[in-house]
Amino acid sequence: MNVELDPAVALEPLPPLDAKRLRGANLCQTLTWLASSRVSATALTQTYLDAIAADNTKLNAYVALNPHALAEAQASEARRGSGKFGRFDGVPVAVKDNFDVAGLPTGCGMPGAHAPAEADAHVVARLRGAGAVILGKAQVPEASLAATSNNPHTGAAHNPFRHGYQAGGSSGGCAAAVAAGLAAVAIGSDSLGSIRIPASYCGLYALKPTHGEISTRGMLPAARRLDSVGLIARSVHDLGVMLHVLGGHDPADPRSRRRRVELALPDWEPGKLRVGLLGDLDAYAVEPGVKFTFERALMALAHELENRREVSFGDFPLMRARRAAFFMIEAEMLVTHARALADTAHPVSAELRAWLDYARGKSAADYAAADRLLDAAVVAARKLFEEVDVLVTPTTPQTAFPLEAPLPDNAGDFTCIANLAGLPAVTIPMGLTLDGLPVGMQFVGPPGSDLRLLELAEVCAAALDAAPAYPVGG
Repeated sequence: MNVELDPAVALEPLPPLDAKRLRGANLCQTLTWLASSRVSATALTQTYLDAIAADNTKLNAYVALNPHALAEAQASEARRGSGKFGRFDGVPVAVKDNFDVAGLPTGCGMPGAHAPAEADAHVVARLRGAGAVILGKAQVPEASLAATSNNPHTGAAHNPFRHGYQAGGSSGGCAAAVAAGLAAVAIGSDSLGSIRIPASYCGLYALKPTHGEISTRGMLPAARRLDSVGLIARSVHDLGVMLHVLGGHDPADPRSRRRRVELALPDWEPGKLRVGLLGDLDAYAVEPGVKFTFERALMALAHELENRREVSFGDFPLMRARRAAFFMIEAEMLVTHARALADTAHPVSAELRAWLDYARGKSAADYAAADRLLDAAVVAARKLFEEVDVLVTPTTPQTAFPLEAPLPDNAGDFTCIANLAGLPAVTIPMGLTLDGLPVGMQFVGPPGSDLRLLELAEVCAAALDAAPAYPVGG
């Protein structure tokens, strides 16, 4: 039977999108609305700027805003009108405050005034080249060092799910911005879990790519051997789009890789995967609520993660290696932040000075020994991934906790192996604890398995359907 539609009804324009829908949408939905002219780049950017003006005083997700954001949006609109536009044209993005953004200071959470950057970091230049609108710089802890969203100089970034609680670190400002609808997506960094820990605490999706896949040029380093650009968003698919736009070789970055390990095609059959699970979560001091949520998620993924086995890192001392890696970060920061540390008019905190003094008291031989322990991590990871295709863990042993509480020593226990061995890792929300706080599930794979991990994460995310209702205002 043929049904004839009234042309007047068929051509009736769709109703305008309100601020809450715009701010709560994922990247791909936003791109669809921009492409179909349901929202203009200028209107979208103004919506985010209005939200930041209303909510950032409470959340403290941003430490600096881009005064040219609206002009960038207007330029994007003109490009879309001409028919020649980039993959991210008009998308509002937050950038962690350890990346250079031309014209904005790179504070990295340190005290004192900071000169505006003269040029964009490589990843920011790629964003601009794709048409993204840079909203501003997101909050970091002092020197971007610890897994906290507290900062003694710029204040604390709050978890949007519970004010007064950690957003995580060191990319906590990025996570708070995306979860609260103050940015469509964000670019952070990950040295021992710095993008995945905040994503877990704030119920988001994040990718730490294979080491060297995205250039870190123009980023203030933590430790160059460990550092990766991190991507954070409100859906797995968004992460894949971001990876395709931002990845690739940068000859000016000595650690950028020319894909010696090609990104494998996303052709895993989830039910046939060899899945590795760490045996005794209690040995990692996993909170009961996190353990219960993880076990419940594994039950829901009985088909997707069917072929499971318990694994371990053998006799490799994972926790000792994590501490060695933190020492390497402390040592490199003595060089990275030498000028700020010498500025007696704007002293750093006693806590940061104590951390760095620890490294200052060590020898070059101590650094070499730590570096060799990380070599052993690479070998241990290779052995592990001869047995399994993917390692699945809780992302963090705990949920977000009060800002005034002591930092747990084990926040990076599950995330660190990806940085120690240069592996890709993805985190997705796996549900809420009985206390109502988000917690993440992590997938770690061998080098080059980024696309496969994203495919598996998307399948599992769909099966779990555990993304929280993000606390986005109207």
